[in-house]
Amino acid sequence: MTLNKALRTTWSVSLNFALISAFAVSAFAENPAVPAGSAPAPGNGVPAQPGIGGMLVPFLAMFAVVYFLMIRPQQKKMREQQAMINALQQGDEVVTSSGIIGTITGLTEKVVTIEIASNVKIKVMKSHVAQVVKGQIKDLG
Repeated sequence: MTLNKALRTTWSVSLNFALISAFAVSAFAENPAVPAGSAPAPGNGVPAQPGIGGMLVPFLAMFAVVYFLMIRPQQKKMREQQAMINALQQGDEVVTSSGIIGTITGLTEKVVTIEIASNVKIKVMKSHVAQVVKGQIKDLG
């Protein structure tokens, strides 16, 4: 998943969440409850409409929650993945996103050549390298 696609997905989820919460706040604010024994709001029995601050505060609170629980951790994870991809070197033992384990024998700007067995080499996109393996590949099996 590219950075751009991940950010669009995250923003789409947060926008949907914000719209739903804004609708819920406005739906409940239309007819506020009046405690028993108190007089209704002045002005022909029409309840006072909430101000912009009353609707803006929950919206901002929801956005803050979504940002700190979803967007920020995803950005951190993507920065770490990009740093790992930029640090790849020939001879590194890696695992691809499809689970193939091998040793890097060649690198270009976008493609990595991985040797998965004696004289068996495959080419994969750099972005599909999931992690660099610490230690020997034999220890994984």
